[in-house]
Amino acid sequence: MSAALGRLHEPLNRLLGTRTANALVKLGIVTVDDLLRHYPRRYADPGQLTDIGSLQLGEHVSVLARVEKATMRPYANRGGARLEAVVTDGRHPLVLTFFAKHAGALRYHEQRLRPDASGVFSGVVGEFQGKRQLTHPDYLMVGAEVDDDEAALYEASLPIPIYPATASMPTWKLQRCVRTVLDTLAEDDVPDPAPSEVRARAGLPTRFEALRLVHKPESAADHGRGRHRLRFEEAFVLQAALAQRRARAAEEDATARPSRSGGLLERFDAALPFTLTEGQVSVGAELAHDLARPRPMQRLLQGEVGSGKTVVALRAMLQVIDAGGQAALLAPTEVLAAQHARTLRTLLGPLAEGGLLGGAADGTRVALLTGSLGAAARKAALLQAASGEAGIVVGTHALLGEHVQFADLGLVVVDEQHRFGVEQRDALRAKGRVAPHLLVMTATPIPRTVAMTVFGDLEVSTLTQVPAGRSGIQTVVVPAANPRWMERAWQRVREEVDAGHRAYVVCPRIHPDDDIAGPPESELDDADLVPAGGEGADRAPLRAVLEVVEMLRATPALAGLQVDVLHGQMAPVDKDAAMARFASGASQVLVSTTVIEVGVDVPEATVMVVFDSDRFGLSQLHQLRGRVGRGSAPGLCLLVSTAEPGTPAAARVEALAETTDGFRLAQLDLELRAEGDVLGAAQSGRTSGLRLLRVVKDAELIEEARRESAGVVAVDPGLLEHPALAAAIAAQLDPDQEEFLERA
Repeated sequence: MSAALGRLHEPLNRLLGTRTANALVKLGIVTVDDLLRHYPRRYADPGQLTDIGSLQLGEHVSVLARVEKATMRPYANRGGARLEAVVTDGRHPLVLTFFAKHAGALRYHEQRLRPDASGVFSGVVGEFQGKRQLTHPDYLMVGAEVDDDEAALYEASLPIPIYPATASMPTWKLQRCVRTVLDTLAEDDVPDPAPSEVRARAGLPTRFEALRLVHKPESAADHGRGRHRLRFEEAFVLQAALAQRRARAAEEDATARPSRSGGLLERFDAALPFTLTEGQVSVGAELAHDLARPRPMQRLLQGEVGSGKTVVALRAMLQVIDAGGQAALLAPTEVLAAQHARTLRTLLGPLAEGGLLGGAADGTRVALLTGSLGAAARKAALLQAASGEAGIVVGTHALLGEHVQFADLGLVVVDEQHRFGVEQRDALRAKGRVAPHLLVMTATPIPRTVAMTVFGDLEVSTLTQVPAGRSGIQTVVVPAANPRWMERAWQRVREEVDAGHRAYVVCPRIHPDDDIAGPPESELDDADLVPAGGEGADRAPLRAVLEVVEMLRATPALAGLQVDVLHGQMAPVDKDAAMARFASGASQVLVSTTVIEVGVDVPEATVMVVFDSDRFGLSQLHQLRGRVGRGSAPGLCLLVSTAEPGTPAAARVEALAETTDGFRLAQLDLELRAEGDVLGAAQSGRTSGLRLLRVVKDAELIEEARRESAGVVAVDPGLLEHPALAAAIAAQLDPDQEEFLERA
C-alpha cells in the first residue's frame, strides 16, 4: 500500500518539522495524505464578513472581520500594558485584547491591526464589561503575507479556507501547512483512484488538480468543482469495494437448496394460523429462487416494524432444512437470541420437537447457543449443531467460536447486520463446507441511497405491509417539566395495566450520574445518543434505570404493581427471568435500557414511556415504539422530552408523533442529524471512508459512481490494472465498517 501511495505516505515531520507535526497529530493528521484529506469546513468570502452577533460565549471561533481601531492602554500604577482592538462585521463590535509587561511588546500587534484592514481572528469567545471579546487571539491579516501591493490585493480577493482547527493549530496555520506540502508535490506524486476514462466521461479533474482547487481556490467555482470531484471519488472507491464483494460472491460455489413437496416448509405453511401478506409471499418467492441456485444468495431483508420478517426468514430456513442443510441465526444480544429461539419454537410447534415425545416424527430442533450457557447446556447445543439434529441454531457471537461445528451449514441469517462487522459475518459463513447462502435482516428501515451505499453488495428485499389484526400506535410528546402531564402519563400506564396489558419504561442509562465514579454508564454507543450541544446543555442529567425503578415503585398511580428491571449489565439468567416474568404478567411494568429495542415480542405490551426521548435518533425511537401494539390491542407511546421548542431535538420527537412510516422517518433522521459518515467514524487510527459525501444529497453522484465502478470491476475484478484504486480501497475503508449502518 505504501508503494502505491508514494509521497502521500510520507510523515509530515520531514516536511514541516517535528513541532508542527506534533501539533497536527492532535487532529489525527500524521502523513501527507492525512493533511491533504483534511478539507476546509467552509470558505470565507473576503467581501462578506462574519456575523459577530451570532457568536456564542465559550465557543472557539474563526471570525473574518474589519479592524475599526486599536488603542494602547498602559497601566500606570502596576506596570504593563493592554492593547485593545475593536473589529466589526459592519453592525456588531468584537474586542481583541492583548496583555504584556510593557508597551513595546505589543507594538507588533498595533502595527498590524491598522484601521480598515481585514483579518481572520481565532479564539474563545468571552465577555468583559458587557462586550464580547477574544483574549490573545491568533490572527491572520488578509493580504499581509505578500510583499507588493498588487499581490496583496489579489491575495485579499481569494476565498479563505476555514479548516477544522485546534487552539494550537488555528485555521491559517493549517492553510500554510497544506500550501507548503502541496507546493512540493507534482501530478505524478498523487495517484488517482479514478481511471482516466472515468474522469473523461464524468468531466472531472485529476485528484491532484482537485486538491489544489479545494485548498487553494481562486473562486467559489474552483472549490465547488474540486469538492464535487472528491465527493465522486469517495463514492467511487466505496462502490468499487462493494462491486468487488459482489464479484467474489458470484464466483463462489454453493449447494443449491431447492424446495421440495411434502417437507417441513409445506407442513409449516399449512399449519399457520394467519394468512401471509402479499409482501411476505413475494419476498418468500425471491428467497426460494435464490436458495435453489448453486451460487450463494446474498440478500438484505428489510421491513417496517412488525412486518413479519421473522416468518419470512423461518420459511427460508425450512426450505434449506428440507434440502438436507442447516440454518444459523446470528443475533446481536443474548436477550434477542433467546427471544428468537422462543419465537421460532412457538411458530414451529411440534415441528420443532423432532425426536421428542409428542413432536413431529420428521421434525427438526431449534438449538440456542450463547456465551452464558452452562457447561451441560452448551455441550448439548454443540452436539445438536455438529450432528445435524438441530436444523436451526440460534446464537450470539458464541456461534463464531472455533469449537462450534455444523453438519451441513446451508444458510446464515444475520439479524441487525449493522451490529456485526463483515469479518464476523464471514467467520460464520466459513463454517460451511462450501459458501452458505446469506440472508441479512434489519428492522431499521433504510433509505434507498443508504442501502445502495452501505449494503451495495446485497440484493434488497423490502416488506412494507403489516400483518392483519394489529392495531395502530398513538404517539404523544410529554413535556418532562410539566407535572400534570407526567402525572397523567403514569395514570395512563395504570389504566393499560388494569385492562390486562403491560408497560415498558425506557431510560438511556443504567446508573444515575451521582451513584458511580467516572462517566455515567450507558448501553448506547456514541452514535446512539444525540449530543445536546446547543440544545440546552444545562438540562438535567439523563434518566437512569436504577433511579427510575425506585421512583415508579413509590408513584401512587402505580401502587400495587410489580415493577421489574432489565439492562445489559445483568447476568444472562437474570435477564431471561425478567423477560419471562414480564411476558407471563408476573410483572406488569418493565424499566429497561434500549436492550429491548429490536425483536423483543410481548403481544400484551401496549404502552411505552421513553425518558429523554429527544436524545435518541428517530430510527431508534421508531424501533422502540415497535415493541408495543404487537397484539390486537392498540399501542400508546409516550415520549418524555426536555427539548426546547424549535430545536432539532424537538423536531425529532414531533416527527415521530406525526407518522409511523419508518422509511420516511429514516430519511428525515439522516437529514436532521446531518448524517455525517455513514461508514462510522475512524477507528484505531484508520482513516474514515467518507469526508465529503452525503448519501441524502448526493444520490445521483452515488448512482453514477456505482455504474462506473461496476464497469471497471467487471473488466478487472482484482484491480490489477488499477493499483491506485486498490490502494485507495485498502487505505480508506476499514474492513469492519464496509457495511456499517449508522444507528440513527
